[in-house]
Amino acid sequence: MADIADRGAPASANIHETYLAMVRRKRAYSFALLIVFVALMVAGFSVANDRNAGGFIQGFPQILDFPADVVGEAWQNVSELPGHFVDFFPALVETINIAAVSTLIGASVAIALALLSTRGLALWPRAIPVFRRLMDIMRAIPDIVIALVLIFLMGVGPVPAMLAIAIHTAGALGKLFSEVAENADLKPVEGLRSTGARWLQQMHLGVLPQVAPNFLSYALLRFEINVRASAILGFVGAGGIGYELKNAITWGQGQFAESAAIFLMLFATIVLFDQLSSMARHRLVHGGKA
Repeated sequence: MADIADRGAPASANIHETYLAMVRRKRAYSFALLIVFVALMVAGFSVANDRNAGGFIQGFPQILDFPADVVGEAWQNVSELPGHFVDFFPALVETINIAAVSTLIGASVAIALALLSTRGLALWPRAIPVFRRLMDIMRAIPDIVIALVLIFLMGVGPVPAMLAIAIHTAGALGKLFSEVAENADLKPVEGLRSTGARWLQQMHLGVLPQVAPNFLSYALLRFEINVRASAILGFVGAGGIGYELKNAITWGQGQFAESAAIFLMLFATIVLFDQLSSMARHRLVHGGKA
């Protein structure tokens, strides 16, 4: 018994020393990464500040001047806000339509790309890298850049914005959808394949029922993002509430009440859809359980 205890003590000590060494190594790696992160942040800020038209530090005291002017003028003309809400409501509806249509188109394309780029499910396994690189390209290019190119080709309006957001959405959701599809159970697919079912039937009956809740959850989350993106694209001439906000800000003093009304409408819309989509995602993932 004594011999067994003597042999167990050194083993326990070695395990403890090994654990402490791993902890020290992990802390050293974390500290090194923190130093690299801080260095990159400082270097990036210095480069951006040097290239900027004005210094950030010099302009920091005036950072609240514009919001103060907007709030002050809106408060003086608070009785006009309901009228501005009515005037800009069609533009808000246009923005929501752009986000909804682009999300629907982008999600549909993303489903096809995800299934074609998932191992074990792909129709053409050798083409998996092609579809994955295609999704990389679609989500690597910012939607505002795609919108500028399409506006140059098609002219200003909501259609370029819708296509730009749809392209970016397809790339972003395609990546998420493919990760979900990789975790799908392949037994239903193999059973359908053994009966002679075509690829579309295998996906429709064997895969989509498994992944549909997660697909819808990601699509709803993307819709929230696209509402904001469609408003931003209005600044480059893509229409919607963003275009009206750009005009109101450009006119400056005297139009700040309109800017405040648009800000309030955007804030309320984003909060509303955020709450609705959160509730819908919770129901989809948890099956309606609290």
